[in-house]
Amino acid sequence: MYLETNEVVKQYANHLALNKVSIQVPKGTVFGLLGPNGAGKTTLIRIITRITAPDSGSVTIDGRPSRGEDVYNIGYMPEERGLYKKMKVGEQAMYLAQLRGLSKKDAHRELMIWFRRFNIMDWYNRKVEELSKGMQQKVQFISTVIHDPDLLIFDEPFSGFDPVNTDIVKNEMLRLRDEGKTIILSTHNMESVEELCDNIALIHKSQVVLQGNVFDIRKEHRPNIFRFRLLGHNFDFEHPDIEILSKEPYHEFIDLRLKKLNGISNNDLARLIFDRYEVVSYDEELPTMNDVFINTVTKE
Repeated sequence: MYLETNEVVKQYANHLALNKVSIQVPKGTVFGLLGPNGAGKTTLIRIITRITAPDSGSVTIDGRPSRGEDVYNIGYMPEERGLYKKMKVGEQAMYLAQLRGLSKKDAHRELMIWFRRFNIMDWYNRKVEELSKGMQQKVQFISTVIHDPDLLIFDEPFSGFDPVNTDIVKNEMLRLRDEGKTIILSTHNMESVEELCDNIALIHKSQVVLQGNVFDIRKEHRPNIFRFRLLGHNFDFEHPDIEILSKEPYHEFIDLRLKKLNGISNNDLARLIFDRYEVVSYDEELPTMNDVFINTVTKE
């Protein structure tokens, strides 16, 4: 499913929640919807899932306007979980699957597949209130994907998970993407964004302030810092366009920054170092998505 929002506007009383927000979510990708608290992410998700309507602008799916029946082809896991504490896990999962349009037989078959995949068959007849937060998260995840929708939206899906279960869910998300599902991931965990997302949109103060491919964005924000690992420790080097940022003990690692964008090139820098020293390895230091997030929001 290819999803696009076109200049979506949403106002609540005196608060402009979304101001002409346009995003493009390619089919079969993981798309990161990022932004500080209160930026407008949840409002945009609620419009995409037709929980609420925009004041103006539009949502298109595969090039046509979004329709009411499209909700049956969307799986949405909100940040605020909605499981019924007193119901048994299996009963609740069956109920939610049938709400999504599955027959009782199909719902049971799919639940057995997912419960075995997550190794949680022992929880089937236990009440939700008996489960830990992480266990409840797994049930919520299954309830989101059980009807095999083409668009999956996860809002902070890793909260409550330990590292092992976080890894399991991440791998499931990548598997679903590889099967052709389109995934929107809203999270504050920038490490997960780098691991999972193909593209992102950063919303700040109700507007999209950054959008594109994750790797391309990191390259665009690179600080022109290069790390060289040298054999030996006699590093004595000066150049008007090059700043020495740091030296590891015995000068094994040297961090250098190009001072001017229109100065010497990356290749020129490499030649200068390779001609003078025995280089074991070198690499350009790209900013993390956490760096990009903070720098962009602070600048805005």
